[in-house]
Amino acid sequence: MGKFHLEMVGDSAPILDRIIEAYGFSSKIMLAQHLEMASSSLAGRYKRDIFPADLAVRCVAETGVSLEWLATGNGKPFDYEKLDNLKIPNFQLKNGQLIPSDHIMFDKVIFPNQSPLPSEPISIQDGNSYFIIDKKYNDVFDGKWLIEIDGKNSIRELTRMPMQRVRVSGIGMAFDCEISDIKIHGRVITIIENQ
Repeated sequence: MGKFHLEMVGDSAPILDRIIEAYGFSSKIMLAQHLEMASSSLAGRYKRDIFPADLAVRCVAETGVSLEWLATGNGKPFDYEKLDNLKIPNFQLKNGQLIPSDHIMFDKVIFPNQSPLPSEPISIQDGNSYFIIDKKYNDVFDGKWLIEIDGKNSIRELTRMPMQRVRVSGIGMAFDCEISDIKIHGRVITIIENQ
């Protein structure tokens, strides 16, 4: 990190907004809850014209975000090569639809050592489970996949069969079809289940 000019007096709102973004939160109240402060206290911080140094330092320590980006908005928020975390787009699966739901941070150690990190990861939250999907794949083989059938998305077990066919199972009755009959969005590489 090189030198950069830091203005200690001035509008604190952009800095606080970047802190929210660094944590992956979607609202000020989520930040207030994380910091265990009253939402009125956070609202007061937005009105002050002073650099929120205590919150910035805590955010840098907890997320690994770049201090330069956090303080000035210049540069990139994260150097993903150095971080042990992956910031992944998260979607909720509701009634067959993928609803965008901000980002989620995962420690890279949750991924199997023998496998490379996902190239195009997304997270799908279905009930109490998170499915980490790699949208980039070379071929379809046996395992869990995020697929779309008639405009409805779901996580299903695919079993490869001869003649470019697959058996689709996992929800309801299993059926066989051509690979081209379904839209395959990506392969499930990790499942995190909350009890």
